[in-house]
Amino acid sequence: MTFNLVEYLKTKPVIAVIGATNDSRKFGNIIMKDLGRKGYTAIPINPRATAVEGIPAFPDLKTAKSEHPISLLVYVVPPAITLKSLEEARDLNLKNVWVQPGAGDETVRQFLEKENFSFLINACVMVEAL
Repeated sequence: MTFNLVEYLKTKPVIAVIGATNDSRKFGNIIMKDLGRKGYTAIPINPRATAVEGIPAFPDLKTAKSEHPISLLVYVVPPAITLKSLEEARDLNLKNVWVQPGAGDETVRQFLEKENFSFLINACVMVEAL
């Protein structure tokens, strides 16, 4: 049976948003605010921010996971950065991944399949989050 990330989202997992930002014009900010309004715990991952929307930010997944029980990753960064972060995610056994439109490409998809991640690619988390 295939793991259903849309159904899993309904359990309100702790979500790391890779590419979270304070720039209100970018999806990394829009998604953070949307998830917060909907009652999710969203942890911003951004190596250049100390906080996003008042929430302490982390430079990488390893640091964030040491303080939070993260179980879903949402990517809002260019595909090359997504791929690099996915290598870290694999090593941390964080295998539930949501790749926003524009954050993935065929190389990202192949990596996700090869490494047995549960993933959605090119789907918007804001549409599915209740």
